[in-house]
Amino acid sequence: MSNLKLVRRLAARILKVGESRIWIDPEEVERASMAISREDVKRLIHDGVITKRPASTPSRGRARIRKERKKRGRRRGPGSRKGPRFDEKDLWVSRIRAQRKFLRTLKEKGVISRKTYRKLYALAKGGMFRSVSHLRLYLQEHGLLKSGEEDGSRT
Repeated sequence: MSNLKLVRRLAARILKVGESRIWIDPEEVERASMAISREDVKRLIHDGVITKRPASTPSRGRARIRKERKKRGRRRGPGSRKGPRFDEKDLWVSRIRAQRKFLRTLKEKGVISRKTYRKLYALAKGGMFRSVSHLRLYLQEHGLLKSGEEDGSRT
């Protein structure tokens, strides 16, 4: 029986596969254990006593679970994303600078009062406005522009 180790090794070499992929017919074990040369093993392969098993493929089970979770919106956070990432702070800085510049021009042109400027400045700092156009819309909706003047953004 210990000779099966040799037979398995020789068969693996002949068939160009790993030893784990060698199948020896359980009913022909006695005959297989008698083989001592490569020629004997080749004969056993020819007779169908020794065959090579098909290569095993990785299970798709985990992939299916992952796909299902992605369909539900999981596993899609910033850590899973590839490609260019945006620095949140840089976005904030550019947005707030634009809003403050807009407010400053309105105050200097006298379109809004100092009190309104201060109030809007604080709101902008608190993240109230998405963009300059959102700020402009807020001014129009709340009637904060002096004496029906336009917002003065077109210079």
